[in-house]
Amino acid sequence: MSHPLPGAVGLSHLSAYDWEAADGVCGGSPHLHLVCTEAYVVTGGRGAVQTLSPDGYRDIPLEPGVVAWFTPGTVHRMVQGGDLRVTVLMQNSGLPEAGDAVFTFPPALLADPAAYAAAATLPPGTGPETEAAARRRRDLAVAGYLPLREALAAGDAGPYRDFQRAAARLVRARVPRWRELWRAGALAAAERTGAQLTALADGDPAHLDEATAYASGPSRRGGYGMCGRRDEYGLPGTTLPYA
Repeated sequence: MSHPLPGAVGLSHLSAYDWEAADGVCGGSPHLHLVCTEAYVVTGGRGAVQTLSPDGYRDIPLEPGVVAWFTPGTVHRMVQGGDLRVTVLMQNSGLPEAGDAVFTFPPALLADPAAYAAAATLPPGTGPETEAAARRRRDLAVAGYLPLREALAAGDAGPYRDFQRAAARLVRARVPRWRELWRAGALAAAERTGAQLTALADGDPAHLDEATAYASGPSRRGGYGMCGRRDEYGLPGTTLPYA
Protein backbone atom coordinates (compact mmCIF):
# COMPACT_ATOMS: atom_id res chain seq x y z
CA MET A 1 0.00 0.00 0.00
CA SER A 2 1.29 3.48 -0.86
CA HIS A 3 2.13 5.98 1.83
CA PRO A 4 -0.05 9.11 2.19
CA LEU A 5 1.13 12.34 0.61
CA PRO A 6 3.15 14.79 2.75
CA GLY A 7 1.18 16.15 5.69
CA ALA A 8 -1.88 14.08 4.71
CA VAL A 9 -2.88 16.67 2.13
CA GLY A 10 -5.49 16.02 -0.55
CA LEU A 11 -4.59 16.26 -4.21
CA SER A 12 -6.65 16.51 -7.40
CA HIS A 13 -6.53 18.21 -10.79
CA LEU A 14 -9.37 20.33 -12.15
CA SER A 15 -10.35 21.61 -15.57
CA ALA A 16 -12.86 24.36 -14.81
CA TYR A 17 -16.39 23.92 -16.17
CA ASP A 18 -17.17 25.91 -19.30
CA TRP A 19 -20.93 25.87 -18.67
CA GLU A 20 -22.50 29.33 -18.75
CA ALA A 21 -24.43 30.27 -15.60
CA ALA A 22 -27.39 32.61 -15.09
CA ASP A 23 -25.09 35.65 -14.83
CA GLY A 24 -23.37 34.83 -18.12
CA VAL A 25 -20.21 33.58 -16.41
CA CYS A 26 -18.76 30.13 -17.12
CA GLY A 27 -17.50 28.22 -14.12
CA GLY A 28 -18.08 25.97 -11.15
CA SER A 29 -20.35 25.63 -8.14
CA PRO A 30 -19.81 28.23 -5.39
CA HIS A 31 -19.26 26.66 -1.97
CA LEU A 32 -17.30 26.96 1.25
CA HIS A 33 -15.35 24.59 3.49
CA LEU A 34 -16.03 24.47 7.21
CA VAL A 35 -12.58 23.46 8.52
CA CYS A 36 -10.23 23.09 5.52
CA THR A 37 -8.00 25.58 3.74
CA GLU A 38 -7.83 24.97 -0.03
CA ALA A 39 -5.15 26.03 -2.50
CA TYR A 40 -5.20 26.36 -6.29
CA VAL A 41 -1.91 25.95 -8.17
CA VAL A 42 -2.64 27.16 -11.70
CA THR A 43 -0.98 25.02 -14.35
CA GLY A 44 -2.65 26.24 -17.54
CA GLY A 45 -5.13 28.62 -19.14
CA ARG A 46 -6.78 31.67 -17.66
CA GLY A 47 -9.64 32.37 -15.29
CA ALA A 48 -10.40 33.68 -11.82
CA VAL A 49 -11.65 32.68 -8.41
CA GLN A 50 -14.45 34.79 -6.97
CA THR A 51 -14.51 34.88 -3.16
CA LEU A 52 -16.86 36.12 -0.45
CA SER A 53 -15.42 36.67 3.02
CA PRO A 54 -15.57 39.24 5.84
CA ASP A 55 -13.28 41.46 3.75
CA GLY A 56 -15.89 41.57 0.97
CA TYR A 57 -16.14 40.31 -2.60
CA ARG A 58 -12.93 39.65 -4.52
CA ASP A 59 -12.18 38.51 -8.07
CA ILE A 60 -8.67 36.99 -8.07
CA PRO A 61 -7.13 36.45 -11.54
CA LEU A 62 -5.73 32.98 -12.22
CA GLU A 63 -2.95 32.29 -14.72
CA PRO A 64 -0.09 29.79 -14.87
CA GLY A 65 2.20 30.13 -11.87
CA VAL A 66 -0.38 31.73 -9.58
CA VAL A 67 -1.10 30.06 -6.23
CA ALA A 68 -4.36 31.18 -4.60
CA TRP A 69 -5.71 29.83 -1.33
CA PHE A 70 -8.69 30.47 0.91
CA THR A 71 -9.40 29.65 4.53
CA PRO A 72 -12.50 27.99 6.07
CA GLY A 73 -15.69 30.00 5.64
CA THR A 74 -14.60 31.68 2.40
CA VAL A 75 -17.18 31.18 -0.35
CA HIS A 76 -15.31 30.52 -3.60
CA ARG A 77 -16.34 30.11 -7.22
CA MET A 78 -13.91 29.05 -9.94
CA VAL A 79 -14.47 31.01 -13.15
CA GLN A 80 -13.36 29.78 -16.55
CA GLY A 81 -11.49 32.24 -18.75
CA GLY A 82 -10.07 29.80 -21.31
CA ASP A 83 -8.73 26.27 -20.78
CA LEU A 84 -8.20 26.90 -17.04
CA ARG A 85 -6.43 23.98 -15.34
CA VAL A 86 -5.63 23.85 -11.66
CA THR A 87 -3.94 21.45 -9.25
CA VAL A 88 -5.85 21.51 -5.97
CA LEU A 89 -4.16 20.98 -2.60
CA MET A 90 -6.57 20.40 0.25
CA GLN A 91 -5.92 20.54 3.98
CA ASN A 92 -7.15 17.67 6.16
CA SER A 93 -7.61 15.23 3.31
CA GLY A 94 -10.71 13.11 3.66
CA LEU A 95 -12.75 15.80 5.40
CA PRO A 96 -13.89 17.61 2.22
CA GLU A 97 -15.10 14.31 0.79
CA ALA A 98 -16.91 13.64 4.08
CA GLY A 99 -19.06 16.75 3.68
CA ASP A 100 -16.82 19.63 4.81
CA ALA A 101 -17.79 21.45 1.60
CA VAL A 102 -21.27 23.06 1.52
CA PHE A 103 -22.82 24.53 -1.62
CA THR A 104 -24.39 27.99 -1.64
CA PHE A 105 -27.84 26.57 -2.36
CA PRO A 106 -30.90 28.76 -1.68
CA PRO A 107 -31.89 28.96 2.03
CA ALA A 108 -34.84 26.56 1.76
CA LEU A 109 -32.54 23.74 0.64
CA LEU A 110 -29.96 24.51 3.33
CA ALA A 111 -32.67 24.28 5.99
CA ASP A 112 -33.69 20.76 4.91
CA PRO A 113 -30.86 18.19 5.20
CA ALA A 114 -32.66 15.61 3.06
CA ALA A 115 -33.42 18.11 0.31
CA TYR A 116 -29.85 19.42 0.45
CA ALA A 117 -28.42 15.90 0.12
CA ALA A 118 -30.68 15.12 -2.82
CA ALA A 119 -29.58 18.28 -4.64
CA ALA A 120 -25.87 17.85 -3.80
CA THR A 121 -25.45 14.15 -4.64
CA LEU A 122 -24.58 13.08 -8.18
CA PRO A 123 -25.31 9.75 -9.87
CA PRO A 124 -22.25 7.50 -10.13
CA GLY A 125 -20.02 7.53 -13.17
CA THR A 126 -19.17 10.18 -15.74
CA GLY A 127 -21.96 9.77 -18.29
CA PRO A 128 -24.62 12.20 -19.58
CA GLU A 129 -26.90 11.70 -16.55
CA THR A 130 -24.09 12.65 -14.18
CA GLU A 131 -23.15 15.66 -16.29
CA ALA A 132 -26.75 16.92 -16.31
CA ALA A 133 -27.00 16.50 -12.52
CA ALA A 134 -23.68 18.30 -12.00
CA ARG A 135 -24.90 21.19 -14.11
CA ARG A 136 -28.20 21.40 -12.20
CA ARG A 137 -26.23 21.39 -8.95
CA ARG A 138 -23.99 24.18 -10.22
CA ASP A 139 -26.99 26.26 -11.26
CA LEU A 140 -28.61 25.85 -7.82
CA ALA A 141 -25.40 26.93 -6.13
CA VAL A 142 -25.13 30.01 -8.36
CA ALA A 143 -28.78 30.87 -7.66
CA GLY A 144 -27.98 31.01 -3.95
CA TYR A 145 -24.60 32.66 -4.43
CA LEU A 146 -25.59 35.71 -6.49
CA PRO A 147 -27.79 37.28 -3.76
CA LEU A 148 -24.99 36.73 -1.21
CA ARG A 149 -22.51 38.47 -3.48
CA GLU A 150 -24.88 41.34 -4.27
CA ALA A 151 -25.60 41.97 -0.58
CA LEU A 152 -21.94 41.78 0.44
CA ALA A 153 -20.92 44.16 -2.36
CA ALA A 154 -23.55 46.59 -1.04
CA GLY A 155 -22.08 46.40 2.46
CA ASP A 156 -24.62 43.97 3.90
CA ALA A 157 -22.85 40.91 5.33
CA GLY A 158 -26.06 39.52 6.85
CA PRO A 159 -26.99 37.00 4.11
CA TYR A 160 -23.38 35.77 3.91
CA ARG A 161 -23.28 35.26 7.69
CA ASP A 162 -26.66 33.52 7.56
CA PHE A 163 -25.29 31.12 4.97
CA GLN A 164 -22.25 30.33 7.11
CA ARG A 165 -24.48 29.54 10.10
CA ALA A 166 -26.80 27.39 7.96
CA ALA A 167 -23.79 25.46 6.62
CA ALA A 168 -22.52 24.85 10.16
CA ARG A 169 -25.92 23.54 11.26
CA LEU A 170 -26.11 21.29 8.23
CA VAL A 171 -22.83 19.48 9.01
CA ARG A 172 -22.91 19.43 12.82
CA ALA A 173 -23.74 15.72 13.09
CA ARG A 174 -20.71 14.83 10.95
CA VAL A 175 -18.13 16.40 13.26
CA PRO A 176 -17.37 13.20 15.27
CA ARG A 177 -16.50 11.40 12.02
CA TRP A 178 -14.38 14.34 10.87
CA ARG A 179 -12.48 14.22 14.15
CA GLU A 180 -11.65 10.55 13.50
CA LEU A 181 -10.37 11.35 10.00
CA TRP A 182 -8.29 14.26 11.31
CA ARG A 183 -6.72 12.17 14.06
CA ALA A 184 -5.83 9.39 11.62
CA GLY A 185 -4.56 11.79 8.95
CA ALA A 186 -3.23 15.31 9.54
CA LEU A 187 -2.76 14.97 13.31
CA ALA A 188 -1.02 11.59 13.00
CA ALA A 189 1.34 13.04 10.36
CA ALA A 190 2.29 15.93 12.66
CA GLU A 191 2.77 13.59 15.61
CA ARG A 192 5.10 11.36 13.57
CA THR A 193 7.28 14.37 12.89
CA GLY A 194 7.32 15.17 16.60
CA ALA A 195 8.40 11.63 17.42
CA GLN A 196 11.14 11.76 14.78
CA LEU A 197 12.46 15.07 16.14
CA THR A 198 12.58 13.58 19.63
CA ALA A 199 14.45 10.54 18.32
CA LEU A 200 16.98 12.70 16.47
CA ALA A 201 17.53 14.83 19.57
CA ASP A 202 18.34 11.57 21.37
CA GLY A 203 20.77 10.56 18.62
CA ASP A 204 18.49 7.85 17.23
CA PRO A 205 17.95 7.96 13.44
CA ALA A 206 16.24 4.53 13.28
CA HIS A 207 13.23 5.89 11.37
CA LEU A 208 15.52 6.55 8.40
CA ASP A 209 15.73 2.79 7.88
CA GLU A 210 12.17 3.03 6.50
CA ALA A 211 13.21 5.41 3.70
CA THR A 212 11.71 4.64 0.30
CA ALA A 213 9.96 6.28 -2.65
CA TYR A 214 6.44 6.07 -4.10
CA ALA A 215 4.68 7.01 -7.32
CA SER A 216 1.03 6.99 -8.34
CA GLY A 217 -1.29 8.07 -11.11
CA PRO A 218 -4.94 9.16 -11.13
CA SER A 219 -7.44 6.53 -10.02
CA ARG A 220 -10.19 8.26 -12.03
CA ARG A 221 -10.06 10.92 -14.73
CA GLY A 222 -12.77 13.35 -15.68
CA GLY A 223 -15.02 12.99 -12.64
CA TYR A 224 -17.54 15.74 -11.94
CA GLY A 225 -16.25 17.86 -9.05
CA MET A 226 -17.62 21.02 -7.52
CA CYS A 227 -15.63 23.35 -9.79
CA GLY A 228 -14.88 21.28 -12.86
CA ARG A 229 -13.86 17.95 -14.35
CA ARG A 230 -11.71 16.28 -11.74
CA ASP A 231 -8.80 13.82 -11.87
CA GLU A 232 -8.66 11.98 -8.54
CA TYR A 233 -6.01 10.00 -6.68
CA GLY A 234 -7.12 7.00 -4.63
CA LEU A 235 -4.17 7.13 -2.24
CA PRO A 236 -4.62 6.21 1.43
CA GLY A 237 -5.42 9.28 3.46
CA THR A 238 -5.62 11.54 0.42
CA THR A 239 -8.32 12.81 -1.85
CA LEU A 240 -10.84 10.15 -2.91
CA PRO A 241 -13.84 10.54 -5.21
CA TYR A 242 -16.59 12.71 -3.76
CA ALA A 243 -19.49 10.68 -2.39
